[in-house]
Amino acid sequence: MQAVIALHGDLGSGKTTFARHLLQALGVAGSIKSPTYTIVEPYAVGAFSVWHFDFYRFNDPQEWEDAGFRDIFASPGLKLIEWPEKAAAMLPVADLDLRLTIALGTQDSQSRSETARLVTIGANTLLGAALAGACT
Repeated sequence: MQAVIALHGDLGSGKTTFARHLLQALGVAGSIKSPTYTIVEPYAVGAFSVWHFDFYRFNDPQEWEDAGFRDIFASPGLKLIEWPEKAAAMLPVADLDLRLTIALGTQDSQSRSETARLVTIGANTLLGAALAGACT
């Protein structure tokens, strides 16, 4: 599999939580760390690799090139990208764009305030359309 999924959203919108749940669903066992400080966390999932990126700390898209990520993106595997806009035009076109937004708060049965998320899926490639179809 070679796919790129871009995760868009404000701080706290659930990008990392979504990535964690997806990685767990793919079979990653154990702790799944946020790549906020390391920029990338690699995982082996059966016969393919997954890389979880977080470009939040980038100040210039050139940092993507300087970090040597072009080789990772050219290799097979799934790439999950938080804050893709920070690497801008350096990135390949994402197969899927997922936009996470915080929806209105709700109350659960224990009167704790919970916040729902709204996810908008945009497919940019044929593979993205197939993946989006699998999500609905």
